[in-house]
Amino acid sequence: MKVTLIGIDLAKNVFQVCGINQAGKVIFNRALRRSQLMAFLLKYPDSIIAMEACSGSNYWGRELLSKGFEVRLIPPTACKALC
Repeated sequence: MKVTLIGIDLAKNVFQVCGINQAGKVIFNRALRRSQLMAFLLKYPDSIIAMEACSGSNYWGRELLSKGFEVRLIPPTACKALC
């Protein structure tokens, strides 16, 4: 299955990462350490990355944009649990 959307719940050291396919089915939902995040996301180069707009999301958004990802920052009032 192809992962089309990856949602990331940013935190200080451990991030929750959820991947969803075109049908809206959860493909993976896992916790990753900061050092593991970029290597994991590079496995899904065609995915859209969605994150809650917060102070850390600007840094990660720039990093992911430089790697060629499409990044979407979502206002905190619009965020809900996907997985």
